[in-house]
Amino acid sequence: MIPFVSASLAASAAPAPALASLAASGAQALAAPAAAISAGDTAWVLMSSALVLLMTVGLAFFYGGLVRPKNSLNTMMMSVVALGVVGVQWVVAGYSLGFGPGTPWLGGLGWLFFRGVGLEPAPAYAATIPQQAHALFQGMFAIITPALISGAIVERMRFRAYVAFLVLWSTLVYDPLAHWVWGAGGWLATRGVLDFAGGTVVHISAGVSALVVARLLGPRRDFRRAPLAPHSVPLVLLGAGLLWFGWFGFNAGSALAANGVASLAFVNTNAAAAAALVTWALLDSLRLGKATAVGAATGAVAGLVGITPAAGFVTAPGALAIGVLAAAVAYAAMQVRARTRLDDALDVFSCHGMAGITGALLTGVFATKAVNPAGADGLLYGNPAQLGVQALAVLAAVAIAAVGTALIYGVLRLAMPVRADVHEEIEGLDLAEHGEEAYFGGDVGAVAGPALALGHSVIVPASHAPAREPGAVAATG
Repeated sequence: MIPFVSASLAASAAPAPALASLAASGAQALAAPAAAISAGDTAWVLMSSALVLLMTVGLAFFYGGLVRPKNSLNTMMMSVVALGVVGVQWVVAGYSLGFGPGTPWLGGLGWLFFRGVGLEPAPAYAATIPQQAHALFQGMFAIITPALISGAIVERMRFRAYVAFLVLWSTLVYDPLAHWVWGAGGWLATRGVLDFAGGTVVHISAGVSALVVARLLGPRRDFRRAPLAPHSVPLVLLGAGLLWFGWFGFNAGSALAANGVASLAFVNTNAAAAAALVTWALLDSLRLGKATAVGAATGAVAGLVGITPAAGFVTAPGALAIGVLAAAVAYAAMQVRARTRLDDALDVFSCHGMAGITGALLTGVFATKAVNPAGADGLLYGNPAQLGVQALAVLAAVAIAAVGTALIYGVLRLAMPVRADVHEEIEGLDLAEHGEEAYFGGDVGAVAGPALALGHSVIVPASHAPAREPGAVAATG
């Protein structure tokens, strides 16, 4: 989704543009070719937009299965509400601030309410699709990014405060960062940073913000004192499957054209996810003696995160390497976090922040112009400077996410109650915040071990397992 990269790729796949009016001079005609919209490119970007929207629903299932049943609806609503709130914000101001003509630091106000965003292409971004298609596609990224943060603060943040956080964070953190990296004239874009589909803009920003807000909000009241394991592993697997499926639109759609680079990104996305899943399962087996289902799902997501910035710039072997390394780094980060008092409930920083940083840096190692001439060569292909550019982008994303999130949280604390009361946490936020329950007739999934890192928290120690009545059949899975 780097504007000048995607535009040049799309233009190379489009038919030669028709000349302007023959009555004009030859020089004028050549200087003002008519825009040529490609039906295939447009269809692919619209379909990819729908796939990315589906990822937010998948995230709701993924996160919803990882929490306790009394908080599952609230957790899922934290993703679902972003579809509405951020969807409106994007039309009102987000797209203009992120991609509108402006300064190297922020887009202008010329495209507020999609004013001037029409059916003709915006050559600075994509030369063969309507600008509205580009705006729609980018809007789906804006929606899912703040929803990712919710995994760090589940089971304890008031819903109204979270909705306000969504609006402020999207406007003050996401939109400026998107302009820096992807906007025409953005200061990181002009320095040649490679972020094909959102390693810095989406995953590093969300992961770092999750770390900051989890630290400021504090741990859950019963953190390390009550079972906090996933209540529905099937929901987790369903969510992970939807995320994997939608990620093909997330990454391959970022070519903004139905061309060879889209195919490259599609292949690399699957390769990295597969490699990461296998890596995580092996690490679980070596450490625990068992390959867990939650671990496999988490590993796949870590691999998808890692390949996101590199998807259109590396070879398939490079994608495998990135998947392995992203999973290993995220796995190690989760084990470290599990030994601290930090209650990043669903390990958002490890899975998105650390895997995103790994992928962004490795893009500067494995990128090659042999597969994408519009990209750049990385360290392994004779251009060590690219790794420095990637590191600069990582630092910039960390800085704006950390500072912006801390400021937003401080403002919210002054304006409204942010944290649920003790009795609300005990009752569960499904009832306290929404007046609904996901389940009736008992607390499914109440049996679990102590709070552990994802990937092995569903292994129930014998000391925590319930006694079975004589003749009862043990549950499998």
